[in-house]
Amino acid sequence: MSEEDQGWLARLKQGLAKTRAGIVGLLSAARIDEALFEELEAALVQADTGVPAAQLLLQRVRTRLGRREAPTPEAVRAALREELTALLAPSERSVLLPEQRPWVVMVVGVNGSGKTTTIGKLAHWFAAGRYKVLLAAGDTFRAAAREQLQIWGERNGVEVISQASGDPAAVIFDSVAAARARSVDVLIADTAGRLPTQTHLMEELKRIKRAIAKGQEGAPHEVVLVVDGTNGQNVLAQVRAFDQAIGLTGLIVTKLDGTAKGGVIAALALERPVPILFLGVGERPQDLQPFSARQFAEALIGT
Repeated sequence: MSEEDQGWLARLKQGLAKTRAGIVGLLSAARIDEALFEELEAALVQADTGVPAAQLLLQRVRTRLGRREAPTPEAVRAALREELTALLAPSERSVLLPEQRPWVVMVVGVNGSGKTTTIGKLAHWFAAGRYKVLLAAGDTFRAAAREQLQIWGERNGVEVISQASGDPAAVIFDSVAAARARSVDVLIADTAGRLPTQTHLMEELKRIKRAIAKGQEGAPHEVVLVVDGTNGQNVLAQVRAFDQAIGLTGLIVTKLDGTAKGGVIAALALERPVPILFLGVGERPQDLQPFSARQFAEALIGT
């Protein structure tokens, strides 16, 4: 494992400390019996894995352990870690840019999910990979969102297309044209935060998506929903609503640091096959990293 990966794993482990505490504390039990498995299930549910994921994981752990009369705590830990990795693995997908440029990413989410900050961190991640990045300030309703995106652009040496007011779809359409004219590799488009129950605003997202498609054939290449990990099971309803409205290609889970609800990653993996692209565990640009099923399982359960 590289030094960079080790540093990220340490930050992820620290971020998941509250979630991990209720689970791994049980794995130091002197005796492994049915009562322990019941307590483990309760701890997983409390960590917001949801009942179906918790029961499935422990059923698979029992099968993996087989008929051992006295499995050790370490054997249970290892089995749980491997089964969690297996459950999460289908949700892992690398972000690979196709030859066609610009690669357009449309980012959506509810207010307070950390969407605009996440876009800034994404810009940092792509710029660090030597890609030419352009940001589109499509949240024309909030001046603070535009200003925040401008600050991130300045930090990362990335240009931002912004208008003080106007139609969000038009702003993003113009941004696509600018990205093509300037030979940009990655265009990341911000959109106004909204609740899935706000039908007229969800319709606007569909219009923005159509505008992007008019500006660039095959775009948007990614439609990414940013969800707040501290919301636990509530994010499942958000995923369903946004996916139904505009067809999601990926998720970014933010604010996992300090929450006791990090188990929601397991619930997301079991609920739908929408890939989890990135995780966020802090405020610094490097605190957003690609999702790895094994790294997450190791950070949550321990090695």
